Amino acid sequence: MTQRKLRSQVCWVCASLDPTYDPPSARRRPAIAFVSGVALGFAAVLAMAHWVALSGARAQQPPDPLAALKAKFARPTFVPNPAANPPTAAKVALGKRLFEDPELSSTGTIACKSCHDPTLAFTDGEATGKGVTGKPLVRHTPSLWNVAWSPLLFWDGRASSLEDQVRFPVEHPDEMGSTLENGVSRLSRHDSYVQAFAQAFPQDRQISPDNIAKALAAYERTLVSPPTRFDRWVAGDAAALTPSEVNGFAIFTGKGRCINCHTGFAFTDYGFYDIGLPSEDAGRGPIVGLPVATHAFKVPTLRELAWTAPYMHDGSLGTLDDVVRVEMGGVERPTRSKDLADNLRLDDRERADLIAFLESLSSESPPQPSTEAWVNAAPPARPPTPRDTTVVSQSHKLFSPQHIRLKAGRTLTVLNDDTRTHNVRIYDPRFDFNSGAQEPHETVTIRFPGPGTFEAFCGIHPSMRLTVVVE
Repeated sequence: MTQRKLRSQVCWVCASLDPTYDPPSARRRPAIAFVSGVALGFAAVLAMAHWVALSGARAQQPPDPLAALKAKFARPTFVPNPAANPPTAAKVALGKRLFEDPELSSTGTIACKSCHDPTLAFTDGEATGKGVTGKPLVRHTPSLWNVAWSPLLFWDGRASSLEDQVRFPVEHPDEMGSTLENGVSRLSRHDSYVQAFAQAFPQDRQISPDNIAKALAAYERTLVSPPTRFDRWVAGDAAALTPSEVNGFAIFTGKGRCINCHTGFAFTDYGFYDIGLPSEDAGRGPIVGLPVATHAFKVPTLRELAWTAPYMHDGSLGTLDDVVRVEMGGVERPTRSKDLADNLRLDDRERADLIAFLESLSSESPPQPSTEAWVNAAPPARPPTPRDTTVVSQSHKLFSPQHIRLKAGRTLTVLNDDTRTHNVRIYDPRFDFNSGAQEPHETVTIRFPGPGTFEAFCGIHPSMRLTVVVE
């Protein structure tokens, strides 16, 4: 007899003797379910305990001691575009075409890209470039990376916007040697340009100097430097930088005091400083009418600097080692910036670490403009609420508060609470005001001509912005 038949007969006998008897096969199903439930419950308990242990371990991990410093260099969330020149695909495409077209020069041989070569990180690789006359220019061609964030343009800050700056190289006799009006005449001969301007500016379909400037500016605002290993490190990838580069960051933000001027996403506060570079060039001083700004030049971005040599406003320094050595010393003169470290001494290892860190701000291969999603994102619609006050302070290269409301007829007092020389500049068709050099603890009193919104800035540190609503 097989075992199966024997079990069957035994079960039949048991059932006949006891009607409540359940055969093993019937009992096995709930038993299996019970055991499975116990096992699943036990597994859930183990999983919960493991999660609690991991959470506790994470909670016990010490905070990143560099988190606050890293936050100062976080990438932005949108590109600032002026309300009067919003970007469109057609406008940007037209701007790129104009940027590459030598028709804007008097000889038809020099385009914007001749000096701002995309394959050379929007520089020309020369100490000083050459234009239509072939003469060496006075200053080095600056990179165009991240110019969308720059409140003033050129080494001396003489242009107040990208739209404004277009005219300068076009009309300079040694650069492009022409005029925007002449550019209008040349471009109007091409049907493709007539159509392109009509598509880019549907409300004002004309080829005009203003529209040429707007298209070029819209394109230039797309030149956002791409993320590098440094950005991955800031975002939390601890292995993205080497120990040498991390030590270089510590020197950059500490002993070297480089962060005093090279801060923010683009590693510049866009201010103007005399770093003691031997030069007869007066720089920002004559532009803003402040002797204290003599020999001061705009702080350049450090993004992609491995691809933008030579360096400085005159292209006189060929390597990053040269740059570091100058900023450790420089010519002693009254206008030399107090933001520089005094008597800075770096040994060979420290200097090598600092340079290694600076190189981490550059792409591993020739850089291309960023395609991150935020590059095309709209700015947040959160207008600040103005504060009712008649007193504003200047400290740490900021106006405080930065947005105020003032009754018509009242005066505004600006107090310099900083250790630096500042300035208050208002350039408006209704009101042209320049406070001159404002030394620490000095005050400036401003009486506005009437109701309206006025924008003030510091002519030495132009990222300092103050909005005054006069009611």
